[in-house]
Amino acid sequence: MNSSNEYLVLLRNTDWDEELPVEDIAKVVNEYHLWVDRMLAEGKLTGGRPLTAGGRVVSKQGGRISDGPFVESKEAIGGYLIIQAESFDEAAAIASTFPPIRQGVQLEIRELTTLCLVSQRLEKRLATA
Repeated sequence: MNSSNEYLVLLRNTDWDEELPVEDIAKVVNEYHLWVDRMLAEGKLTGGRPLTAGGRVVSKQGGRISDGPFVESKEAIGGYLIIQAESFDEAAAIASTFPPIRQGVQLEIRELTTLCLVSQRLEKRLATA
């Protein structure tokens, strides 16, 4: 498959475990590991990692680096997956089987591309000029 068939899945609201008993958390973690193993074996998952809390925001304002991100914990990105699929619909179907979504983890799916969006827009403008 080529890069047009790779989809980045951003995980949000990853603090679902805070109020659950240990047994319930262990069950979901086990389901998660089984899901990852199955998706890897099927070639549907090619990568992914959890992210640490916090981070830094770099902006133009004086080129300063400041503490952040400044988003609510539900909106903070807690990790990512990379899914291989034939279409966006297939990627969404695969993502919908991710066990932690039953606990409220939210997934944002974005198709990966080899050419940044600014370069794509530039190519279009040059082609019509």
